[in-house]
Amino acid sequence: MEKNNKELKLEKKYELAWDSYSKEDLEAVFSLNERYIDFMSECKTERECITKSIEIAENGGYKNLKDIIKNKETLKVGDKVYAELMGKVLAMFLIGEESLENGMNILGAHVDSPRIDLKQNPLYEDSDISLFKTHYYGGVKKYQWVTTPLAIHGVVVKKDGTIVNIVIGEDDKDPVVGISDLLIHLSADQMAKTLAKGIDGESLNICVGSMPIEDKESKDRVKANTLRILNEKYGITEEDFVSAELEIVPAGRARHYGLDSSMVLAYGHDDRVCSYTSLEAILEMDTPKRTSVCLLVDKEEVGSQGATGMKGKFFENTVAEIINLMEDYNDLKLRRALANSKMLSSDVSAAFDPNYPSVSDKRNNAFFGKGLVLNKYTGARGKGGCNDANPEFIAELRNIFDKHGVIWQTSELGKVDQGGGGTIAYILAEYGMEVIDSGVALHNMHAPWEIASKADIYEAYKGYKAFLIEA
Repeated sequence: MEKNNKELKLEKKYELAWDSYSKEDLEAVFSLNERYIDFMSECKTERECITKSIEIAENGGYKNLKDIIKNKETLKVGDKVYAELMGKVLAMFLIGEESLENGMNILGAHVDSPRIDLKQNPLYEDSDISLFKTHYYGGVKKYQWVTTPLAIHGVVVKKDGTIVNIVIGEDDKDPVVGISDLLIHLSADQMAKTLAKGIDGESLNICVGSMPIEDKESKDRVKANTLRILNEKYGITEEDFVSAELEIVPAGRARHYGLDSSMVLAYGHDDRVCSYTSLEAILEMDTPKRTSVCLLVDKEEVGSQGATGMKGKFFENTVAEIINLMEDYNDLKLRRALANSKMLSSDVSAAFDPNYPSVSDKRNNAFFGKGLVLNKYTGARGKGGCNDANPEFIAELRNIFDKHGVIWQTSELGKVDQGGGGTIAYILAEYGMEVIDSGVALHNMHAPWEIASKADIYEAYKGYKAFLIEA
């Protein structure tokens, strides 16, 4: 009886990935993360992420779908093609051996992250200081964004259609901007408020200047000087702000984190850590049995609406175009292709934080260094708004990951009544495909600077590639 008890595995024990790595594995882990740090340092908006991803894809042999359609070409097994929309959403297809009707293996992630956006008419002067009015984007703790060095990224589109790309605050010689906070000496009323009320949304005004123009008779001399600087450097006027998309993000490069450099500190791990590892995974693929897809979308942090969000028709329309270039198109083939597909909704989860243990169920929480995370469900309080993956699909993934030596773990987003969150999983599941949330566990999720384990980033890449090969 004692022998039988020893042989019986009562529960899976999730091991630290670090313990399984050879010297060659460690080199691969740190090499991948060096590339990731460079990507995260350069790409701080959804536009920048998609632009860079297209550059990487084209270097990997992917061709623009628009060019293929324009040239009246067709697609065949082994072809690599991508489609984009408005510079904010990207779908990459590696055409597999099986008919598209049999479904695709899809890695779906989002490239938008919580941030602060400029309003349409942002620039004003108050008390000889020029400032930008803002509106925050996504779920943020507003107090985290004050007294932090911030950068300005985005585009300004002039009336003639000229697009001006703007990045201020990233070069060492650049100035940074920021949001002031109240000095502790005068904070009695502020300190009596809850964290949620301590900083008001309308008070997230960006300080951008305090020097006036020389003309002492001019009105709003500091604002005028700010406009002068922007006009001289970028050729834009105040009216051009109406057709601009300018985002305020933390200034500075992503960094190695910890004395052992075992982690990465970056803005936008949620969800670019999953988008980048998905990108690397599909670029490593040979011709698969089932068509492989890397889908990078926008607007997840605000509900996935709009043309570039997952609720838009971009992906469905693109799959229709792919079918049309391979065989005689009909709507039934499209429906079957979507329904028979399988997807990893590649999004982040919460890593157990020993500073805040009370919000987590340790038996059902992700941990740093224990690999790729599977979240059977997300949602909030009673699984509201979740996908809730089928156990048959989870069993298939267990087999795939174990076969390919992927270190993985399971998790939920905190204790039952602590809150929760959502992803794009439920949207794709509406087609009838198998979908589960799968990603990297973070500390500081939605903060200006988030933290991820390098081992988990590497295991996500391995897991995503194994899924594309085997599912």
